[in-house]
Order: sequence, then structure tokens, then C-alpha cells
Amino acid sequence: MKQRWALVTGASGLVGSTLVRKLVERGEYVKAFVRPGSDLRPLRGLPEEQVRLAYGDVRVMHTVYRALASCDRLYHVASPFKFWSRHPQEIIDGAVLGTRATLLAARRRGIENIVVTSSAGVLGVNKAPEPFDEEHELNIDDPEPYVRSKVEAAKVVDEFVSEGLPVVSVLPGSIFGPGDWKPTPNGQLLVRYLKLSPGFRVPVTNGGISVVDVDDVAEGHIQAMEQGAVGERYLLGGENVTFSQLIQTLSEITGLAEPSEPKGHGMAKLLGLVCELYAKWTNEPPPITYKLARDYAESYVWVSSEKAERELGYSYRPARETLARAVRWLLEHDYVPRAAAGRVRLELRPI
Repeated sequence: MKQRWALVTGASGLVGSTLVRKLVERGEYVKAFVRPGSDLRPLRGLPEEQVRLAYGDVRVMHTVYRALASCDRLYHVASPFKFWSRHPQEIIDGAVLGTRATLLAARRRGIENIVVTSSAGVLGVNKAPEPFDEEHELNIDDPEPYVRSKVEAAKVVDEFVSEGLPVVSVLPGSIFGPGDWKPTPNGQLLVRYLKLSPGFRVPVTNGGISVVDVDDVAEGHIQAMEQGAVGERYLLGGENVTFSQLIQTLSEITGLAEPSEPKGHGMAKLLGLVCELYAKWTNEPPPITYKLARDYAESYVWVSSEKAERELGYSYRPARETLARAVRWLLEHDYVPRAAAGRVRLELRPI
């Protein structure tokens, strides 16, 4: 019997590599689609008989089409995950052109099992500390480039679905966890935190996010492939926490900095503006941008995963466990200078 393969785009990223590993653990055969020159450490140690590397660019249809040979499933995970760039249109084009070319290749190959990774960010925010579901509508004007890229890519998905392509979309919350080699903006947040002195107070505002573990997100992708309804969107959230609770949890895990009393919206926007100006000088990604502060300070991206739980069997672990796993991995892989890492009193209980 001919082997059938699943293609995972963005396979060297945090979600993509975690998904590849979980598929391999299930005994499946996977083509890991990566760009030439990608850092392949996230895929190190995988069995060669189950995993093949496929090189290409999701924005170039024929490279995806070639990689889809012998495949009957497609997980389209690839998309730029960054909140700032000197050339923000590159973030948007990477998501939009990549989604269009990949789905066009899938249609030409006749792939009938497709999961696309979107983001909870396409659904906007709440001003009250209440979770929203998949029916919530975007309520942010001129969002920052990453959110806009996901919004525009979701429109491409809707276009293909309306033409009969069998796509299921998953919308993760804020992802943390082991294997963040790059690291992602969320991983960078943790690295910056781990470099702080114990007596420092981290400035926070009101508002919050849904903290979800990368392993739970990867499982959600597989569940969506197996049980998701074509054309539907499924939020893959985690525990909803305020920004104060996020920093307080990190403090309890590590013994490091605690949150400040919540600051005002205006102060956050000013900080974002200053950080962006500094980033343009250094070309280093800022910890916050003006638009992020404008849209998310004092806002809640709290989500309900009830639909995914009910229809897919999705579940998620507590934020404390997720953050502890992520912190431990970053420390073990030397993302924090030795002097700073020596100040961390990481919880020793099993996670």
C-alpha cells in the first residue's frame, strides 16, 4: 500500500515543529516544508523513515505543489510571526501571498483535508474582562501588521472555501512553550523577563490574553484535521489571564520581578512609541509597539474554546504549567545569560 504523507508548512517554527513531532509520535508520515537556509534544530532527531524535508517558499505555488506530491493532508502553518518590521508590508505579504499560493497548490493537487493556522487576533478584543467566541467580529481599525496579515489571510481562506476547497481554520491564543528556538515574540517576552532583577516592577496595564501551550495547539490542529467541519473556525485558547496575573505567575515561578500597579493607556502608548523609535535605530524588535499598546493595553483577548472542546475534544493546561514549561526550556537552552539565569529560582515540582 502506498504511503500517504501530510505536508506541514512552516515546519521549522514553534507550532509547525511541535505539530511534526506529534504526528510522528502517532506513526504518521510527514513532509516538513521549510525555506532554504532555515534553522533545522527544531526538527533534529526525528526518524528519517517518517520525516522528509521539502524545501520551498509558500509564496511560490509550484514549490508547494511539488511538495504535496503523495500527500493527502495539508497543515498550512507558515506565516510571519513578528509584531514589528522596518518593512511591515513584508509581514502582510508573507501571510496573504503564502496562503493564496499554498491553497492554490492544494486545489490543483486535489487535497481534501486542509487545516490552516489563523489567530484569535482576527476576532478583535473586548474592553470588558469577558471571553468571546468565533462569532466575535474584528473591532480594531488599522491593526498592527501581524494582526492585519492574519485578517487578510483569513479572507483568502474564506474565498477558497466559498469555491469549494475543504479548509478548516484554527485560531490559537497567545502561544508559549518548549521548542521556541527562534524565539517568537512571546518567547522574547519571557527572555526579557528572565533578565530582570528580582526587585524590579514590570509595568502593566489592565487587560489580558489567553495563554495556551504549544503542545495543546498542536493537538488542536490534529483534532481539527480529524473532526473539524469544513469552512468552520475553531478557537484554540488556554487560560485567560490579566497582564498582572501573567507577570505575577512568572514571578511566583521564578522568584523574579513582580507586576506594578496597572498603568494608564496613555503611558503604554508613549512607551510603545519610544520602543519603536529605538528599534528603528538598533534594528532590534521592540518589546511593544505603538499600535500594540493602542489596541491591547486595557483590552482583553480572552477567548472561549467551548466549540473546539465540544466538537473536537480539545483541552488545554493551566497557564502556570505552560509558562513554567516555556521558562524551563529557555533556561536549559541558554537563552538567558548565566548571571541572570543564576537568579532564577525555578519551581521544582513536576510540570
